[in-house]
Amino acid sequence: MTFYTILPMEQVFEGAFNYAQPLQEASIQGMLMQVEPLGGGQARIVRLLQCPLHKYLDAAFSPGSVIPFDK
Repeated sequence: MTFYTILPMEQVFEGAFNYAQPLQEASIQGMLMQVEPLGGGQARIVRLLQCPLHKYLDAAFSPGSVIPFDK
């Protein structure tokens, strides 16, 4: 596809690339999960990787929840 414009490439692609902080795997309370460190000793859960089945229904460990996290 060809896109002709007079705008500079920086303006055309502004916001197209999201450079998010790298995710980390952490074992918390015996569960392996992927988290996004937020700073201040906290992290946001991205997904659960390995845990007991009943923990998937626990709202405290749902994706998007913020939990205490020490590196």
